[in-house]
Amino acid sequence: MRAPSASDGPSASGPDAVLALREVSRSFGGVPAVRPLSLEIPRERTTVLLGESGSGKSTLLRLMAGLLAPDSGEILLEGMPVTLETGPALRRRMGFGLQSGGLFPHLTAADNVTLLARALKRPADWQAQRFAELASLVQLDPATLRRWPLELSGGQRQRVSLMRALMLRPAVVLLDEPLGALDPVTRGDLQQQLRRVFEALGTTVVLVTHDLEEAAVLGHRVALMHEGSLVQVGPLDELAAHPANPWVARFLASWRGSTGR
Repeated sequence: MRAPSASDGPSASGPDAVLALREVSRSFGGVPAVRPLSLEIPRERTTVLLGESGSGKSTLLRLMAGLLAPDSGEILLEGMPVTLETGPALRRRMGFGLQSGGLFPHLTAADNVTLLARALKRPADWQAQRFAELASLVQLDPATLRRWPLELSGGQRQRVSLMRALMLRPAVVLLDEPLGALDPVTRGDLQQQLRRVFEALGTTVVLVTHDLEEAAVLGHRVALMHEGSLVQVGPLDELAAHPANPWVARFLASWRGSTGR
């Protein structure tokens, strides 16, 4: 499989693309963080932005969220341009999950989950039904959800953060190293739980990680980045079997050897 180029992106987003990036780039102080790239995020699939630290993954995620403006190109969320001006409104259609969980310490877990729904005055019965559905999916009981964030374990905080990200039925959920701060056992358990939740809800996800095993467990497809460039896109097995260049082969060699694939 060859490396994707900027010309690989279609002139218009496909019918199943939730997010479409066209010739998007971003630099800081003249140093490229994201080099011109085109990428589509398919509906009801998990796309993993994979690469080494400093490869541009988190910057690309922030561009998708409208938190940064691209130097060139455009980003569309279900056909609507994502800009600094439209970003605040469009982010109501996006869910977010951060490595730390990002919970407000002065709110209970339950109040963290429902904060935006309450601010937007969603009907109380709708909130209660959605809250109960998500609590069941992530396996958190009512007593746990009445606690303050500092009273929760790292895994519980991440599950509360996931509930908050999913509460408003977003078009896409953007996750930046959501499990990076957890111990290996908890991380492995939550990887399986995240996969189950995403499949149950049919969620469209973009997830940033540098962990190959996490990409293998959670990703339907991988967008592999290196030094700000999009190097190769596809299922991880396919990338490992047909690397686009020697760097891809070296990067994936450890995962391929550890899994025997």
